[in-house]
Amino acid sequence: MSNYMKKLDRFIIRKFLGTFAFALILILLIVVIFDISEKIDDFLTKEAPLKAIVFDYYLNFIPYFANLFSAMFIFIAVIFFTSKMAGNSEIIAILSSGVSYRRFLFPYFVSSLILAVFSYLLINWVIPPANEHRLAFEEKYIRNRYQNSEENIHRQILPGQFIYMSSYNTNYDIGYKFALEQIENGKLKSKTISEYVQWDTTKNKWEMSNCYIRTFTDSDETVKYYSRLDTTLNMLPSDFARRDNVVEAMNYQELKEFIESETRKGSDNVVLWKIEKHKRFAYSFSTFILTLIGVTLSSRKKRGGIGINIGVGILLAFTYILFMEVSNVLATNAHMPPLIAVWIPNVIFGVIGIILYNQAKK
Repeated sequence: MSNYMKKLDRFIIRKFLGTFAFALILILLIVVIFDISEKIDDFLTKEAPLKAIVFDYYLNFIPYFANLFSAMFIFIAVIFFTSKMAGNSEIIAILSSGVSYRRFLFPYFVSSLILAVFSYLLINWVIPPANEHRLAFEEKYIRNRYQNSEENIHRQILPGQFIYMSSYNTNYDIGYKFALEQIENGKLKSKTISEYVQWDTTKNKWEMSNCYIRTFTDSDETVKYYSRLDTTLNMLPSDFARRDNVVEAMNYQELKEFIESETRKGSDNVVLWKIEKHKRFAYSFSTFILTLIGVTLSSRKKRGGIGINIGVGILLAFTYILFMEVSNVLATNAHMPPLIAVWIPNVIFGVIGIILYNQAKK
């Protein structure tokens, strides 16, 4: 019995990983072909070198896309080869030989563990450096120059030091209606108001125009005016000229430190970046849940055969992805804690998996 189970485990693991790899390669080939046809005009218009297209973009695009939809490919792969085993009455023979349904699931979860660990390592430490090259290529040859559309920008740049701008122009690195406040022990010590502040590339400093500096003491207030004033501030033009997806190029530790820094500054996009941090673990964990649902859905022989199981599987996979997107909206617009919002789809589908498991083992 022991040798039989080892052979069965190796057979299922080989089928699982082999089918997943085949499905992934096939889909990636199709995706790359469609992506080339969509972006070929950009490549030609902006004269992107062939070497950069191949090595800087597509060589780094493939692992990013593969990991992005790996859970769906795992789900479909499980349903495909398990339905085939059920159709050939192999699962009936396995369970009839005295193997429990729980023991039958063991090699599936071994395979899921391998893929989940591999996905977690990829998304946190391997893919971020690759994304750095991919995003740099997109900025240079595909995307239009980034335009900051934020209004009424509030940031804390140092403890007790706050800035305000009505808007920021990334083309000229100008912040309009600029204000700087220095607060100590809950009291306003000074306030600087400027018509606009602009980054001076030669001096690597900010230059204020039509600037008023008001200084407050317990009993007095002074006001000074400067038509031009150079100043050093704890902020850079790059702080206002980065896209939300910049975190895709950060490993887990960099992302954690970045979120802490942006939280202190009062950035409006902190919630989005927290979602990204929590998704990196939640998405890897979903491998186990989707595997459980896939096996329990397809381990019984059905009249409709593999087609019905694959159809239901694809529907559930896209439903899971939809739930992930809805959870992002809940976190950003409904003020739901990012950790809870990100894990809601896993909890819901985990309950579905347990229900299907209890039905399948009977």
